[in-house]
Amino acid sequence: MSRLCSAVIAPFFCFLALGACASPPKPQPSAPLAPAALQGLQLAETHCSRCHAIGADGGSTHPMAPPFRTLSRNYPVNSLEEAFAEGIAVGHRDMPRFELEPAQIDAIVAYLSAIQERPAP
Repeated sequence: MSRLCSAVIAPFFCFLALGACASPPKPQPSAPLAPAALQGLQLAETHCSRCHAIGADGGSTHPMAPPFRTLSRNYPVNSLEEAFAEGIAVGHRDMPRFELEPAQIDAIVAYLSAIQERPAP
């Protein structure tokens, strides 16, 4: 009976162990950035990189600032256009309030869309 249990249980635990070792989806660069997304990257570097991780990897320096590549976990990225147009004001006091011009909003949303996490193939 113990051999039967070992034959059934051992593969099950191996499966669980492999699942625990699986990594979460990693950012996958889709293609070279379009000109608008490049402008968005420059805006992110200027206005956001002090607190947010704005690239495909790394952590944010501010504990309340989510990495940009993970924003789509909580928001449809295109829905952020309105927040940028109205001036982003969030719950923590370190986030500066600023407003962007329509072309800048399009650029930063293009950049955010380009860097969102995608499941690894």
